[in-house]
Amino acid sequence: MTKGRLEAFTDAIIAIVMTILVLELHQPQADTWAALFDLRQKILIYIMSFVILAIYWHNHHHMFQLVKKVNGRILWANSFFIFVLTLYPFATAWVGDHLASQAPELTYGTVILVGNVVYLFLMKELVRANGKESSLGHLFQRYIKSYLSIGLNVLALLLGYFFHPYFVLVINVIILVLWVIPDRRVEQATS
Repeated sequence: MTKGRLEAFTDAIIAIVMTILVLELHQPQADTWAALFDLRQKILIYIMSFVILAIYWHNHHHMFQLVKKVNGRILWANSFFIFVLTLYPFATAWVGDHLASQAPELTYGTVILVGNVVYLFLMKELVRANGKESSLGHLFQRYIKSYLSIGLNVLALLLGYFFHPYFVLVINVIILVLWVIPDRRVEQATS
Protein backbone atom coordinates (compact mmCIF):
# COMPACT_ATOMS: atom_id res chain seq x y z
CA MET A 1 0.00 0.00 0.00
CA THR A 2 1.25 3.46 -0.79
CA LYS A 3 1.40 6.13 1.86
CA GLY A 4 -1.06 8.21 -0.18
CA ARG A 5 -3.71 5.54 0.08
CA LEU A 6 -3.21 5.24 3.83
CA GLU A 7 -3.42 9.03 4.19
CA ALA A 8 -6.61 9.22 2.11
CA PHE A 9 -8.24 6.47 4.18
CA THR A 10 -7.26 8.19 7.44
CA ASP A 11 -8.50 11.55 6.13
CA ALA A 12 -11.85 9.99 5.25
CA ILE A 13 -12.28 8.37 8.66
CA ILE A 14 -11.39 11.57 10.50
CA ALA A 15 -13.89 13.49 8.34
CA ILE A 16 -16.59 10.94 9.15
CA VAL A 17 -15.82 11.09 12.88
CA MET A 18 -16.02 14.90 12.78
CA THR A 19 -19.37 14.66 10.99
CA ILE A 20 -20.73 12.23 13.58
CA LEU A 21 -19.57 14.64 16.31
CA VAL A 22 -21.71 17.45 14.93
CA LEU A 23 -24.68 15.14 14.41
CA GLU A 24 -24.65 14.52 18.17
CA LEU A 25 -25.30 18.26 18.69
CA HIS A 26 -29.05 18.64 18.68
CA GLN A 27 -30.90 21.90 18.23
CA PRO A 28 -32.21 23.75 21.27
CA GLN A 29 -35.64 22.73 22.58
CA ALA A 30 -36.96 26.29 22.19
CA ASP A 31 -36.35 29.33 20.00
CA THR A 32 -34.65 31.40 22.68
CA TRP A 33 -31.11 32.40 23.54
CA ALA A 34 -31.64 30.77 26.93
CA ALA A 35 -32.34 27.44 25.22
CA LEU A 36 -29.15 27.79 23.20
CA PHE A 37 -27.25 28.74 26.36
CA ASP A 38 -28.53 25.54 28.00
CA LEU A 39 -26.47 23.61 25.42
CA ARG A 40 -23.23 25.42 26.31
CA GLN A 41 -21.49 22.41 27.85
CA LYS A 42 -22.32 20.19 24.86
CA ILE A 43 -21.09 22.89 22.48
CA LEU A 44 -17.85 23.37 24.45
CA ILE A 45 -17.13 19.63 24.54
CA TYR A 46 -17.93 19.41 20.83
CA ILE A 47 -15.46 22.21 20.10
CA MET A 48 -12.79 20.55 22.25
CA SER A 49 -13.25 17.19 20.51
CA PHE A 50 -13.28 18.81 17.08
CA VAL A 51 -10.03 20.64 17.86
CA ILE A 52 -8.43 17.42 19.13
CA LEU A 53 -9.37 15.62 15.91
CA ALA A 54 -8.17 18.57 13.82
CA ILE A 55 -4.84 18.53 15.66
CA TYR A 56 -4.46 14.81 15.01
CA TRP A 57 -5.29 15.34 11.34
CA HIS A 58 -2.85 18.25 10.94
CA ASN A 59 -0.01 16.44 12.68
CA HIS A 60 -0.73 13.16 10.85
CA HIS A 61 -0.60 15.07 7.57
CA HIS A 62 2.68 16.79 8.46
CA MET A 63 4.25 13.57 9.68
CA PHE A 64 3.31 11.65 6.54
CA GLN A 65 4.91 14.31 4.34
CA LEU A 66 8.24 12.86 5.52
CA VAL A 67 7.30 9.20 5.19
CA LYS A 68 8.91 7.20 2.40
CA LYS A 69 8.01 3.63 3.43
CA VAL A 70 4.83 2.06 4.76
CA ASN A 71 4.72 -1.53 6.00
CA GLY A 72 2.23 -3.87 7.67
CA ARG A 73 3.12 -2.71 11.19
CA ILE A 74 2.39 0.88 10.18
CA LEU A 75 -0.93 -0.15 8.65
CA TRP A 76 -1.94 -1.82 11.91
CA ALA A 77 -0.70 1.07 14.05
CA ASN A 78 -2.64 3.52 11.87
CA SER A 79 -5.73 1.28 11.99
CA PHE A 80 -5.63 1.22 15.78
CA PHE A 81 -5.16 5.00 15.76
CA ILE A 82 -8.27 5.34 13.59
CA PHE A 83 -10.17 2.96 15.88
CA VAL A 84 -9.47 5.18 18.89
CA LEU A 85 -10.58 8.26 16.97
CA THR A 86 -13.92 6.59 16.22
CA LEU A 87 -14.58 6.50 19.99
CA TYR A 88 -14.63 10.31 20.19
CA PRO A 89 -18.32 10.78 19.27
CA PHE A 90 -19.40 8.34 21.99
CA ALA A 91 -17.17 9.84 24.68
CA THR A 92 -18.01 13.40 23.61
CA ALA A 93 -21.77 12.79 23.73
CA TRP A 94 -21.57 11.13 27.14
CA VAL A 95 -19.42 13.79 28.77
CA GLY A 96 -21.50 16.51 27.10
CA ASP A 97 -24.60 15.16 28.85
CA HIS A 98 -22.84 14.66 32.22
CA LEU A 99 -20.05 17.21 32.43
CA ALA A 100 -19.38 17.03 36.16
CA SER A 101 -19.76 13.25 36.46
CA GLN A 102 -16.74 11.09 37.08
CA ALA A 103 -17.43 8.11 34.77
CA PRO A 104 -18.05 10.17 31.60
CA GLU A 105 -15.12 12.50 32.33
CA LEU A 106 -12.73 9.62 32.98
CA THR A 107 -13.96 7.81 29.88
CA TYR A 108 -13.39 10.94 27.80
CA GLY A 109 -9.93 11.37 29.34
CA THR A 110 -9.11 7.72 28.72
CA VAL A 111 -10.05 8.02 25.04
CA ILE A 112 -7.74 11.04 24.78
CA LEU A 113 -4.94 9.18 26.61
CA VAL A 114 -5.24 6.06 24.45
CA GLY A 115 -5.31 8.26 21.32
CA ASN A 116 -2.06 9.92 22.39
CA VAL A 117 -0.41 6.58 23.21
CA VAL A 118 -1.45 5.08 19.87
CA TYR A 119 -0.28 8.19 17.99
CA LEU A 120 3.12 7.85 19.71
CA PHE A 121 3.22 4.17 18.73
CA LEU A 122 2.41 5.14 15.12
CA MET A 123 5.23 7.71 15.14
CA LYS A 124 7.68 5.12 16.46
CA GLU A 125 6.64 2.58 13.82
CA LEU A 126 7.09 5.18 11.08
CA VAL A 127 10.58 6.00 12.36
CA ARG A 128 11.42 2.29 12.61
CA ALA A 129 10.33 1.66 9.01
CA ASN A 130 11.93 4.79 7.55
CA GLY A 131 15.11 4.70 9.63
CA LYS A 132 16.49 6.77 12.46
CA GLU A 133 18.68 8.58 9.95
CA SER A 134 15.70 9.62 7.81
CA SER A 135 14.22 13.12 8.01
CA LEU A 136 11.39 11.64 10.03
CA GLY A 137 13.84 9.89 12.36
CA HIS A 138 15.76 13.07 13.01
CA LEU A 139 12.65 15.09 13.75
CA PHE A 140 10.96 12.57 16.04
CA GLN A 141 13.91 11.01 17.81
CA ARG A 142 12.93 12.06 21.34
CA TYR A 143 9.11 12.32 21.25
CA ILE A 144 9.24 14.85 24.11
CA LYS A 145 5.89 16.48 23.30
CA SER A 146 4.18 13.08 23.08
CA TYR A 147 5.61 11.86 26.39
CA LEU A 148 4.66 15.15 28.06
CA SER A 149 1.11 14.86 26.71
CA ILE A 150 0.75 11.28 27.91
CA GLY A 151 2.10 12.23 31.35
CA LEU A 152 -0.39 15.10 31.55
CA ASN A 153 -3.19 12.74 30.41
CA VAL A 154 -2.38 10.37 33.27
CA LEU A 155 -2.22 13.29 35.72
CA ALA A 156 -5.62 14.50 34.47
CA LEU A 157 -7.16 11.07 35.04
CA LEU A 158 -5.68 10.77 38.52
CA LEU A 159 -6.81 14.24 39.56
CA GLY A 160 -10.20 13.63 37.97
CA TYR A 161 -10.60 10.40 39.89
CA PHE A 162 -9.31 11.53 43.30
CA PHE A 163 -10.37 15.20 43.35
CA HIS A 164 -12.81 16.51 40.72
CA PRO A 165 -13.75 15.35 37.21
CA TYR A 166 -13.19 18.85 35.79
CA PHE A 167 -9.44 18.28 36.04
CA VAL A 168 -9.73 15.96 33.03
CA LEU A 169 -11.00 18.78 30.83
CA VAL A 170 -8.77 21.53 32.21
CA ILE A 171 -5.54 19.57 31.79
CA ASN A 172 -6.55 18.34 28.34
CA VAL A 173 -7.15 21.93 27.22
CA ILE A 174 -3.54 22.63 28.27
CA ILE A 175 -2.43 19.67 26.15
CA LEU A 176 -4.36 21.11 23.18
CA VAL A 177 -2.32 24.29 23.45
CA LEU A 178 0.87 22.19 23.19
CA TRP A 179 -0.28 20.59 19.95
CA VAL A 180 -2.33 23.24 18.18
CA ILE A 181 0.64 24.38 16.08
CA PRO A 182 2.29 21.58 14.10
CA ASP A 183 6.03 21.17 14.46
CA ARG A 184 7.64 23.83 12.26
CA ARG A 185 10.64 21.58 11.71
CA VAL A 186 8.40 19.30 9.63
CA GLU A 187 7.30 22.21 7.45
CA GLN A 188 10.94 23.29 7.02
CA ALA A 189 12.03 19.74 6.15
CA THR A 190 9.39 19.43 3.42
CA SER A 191 9.85 22.82 1.78
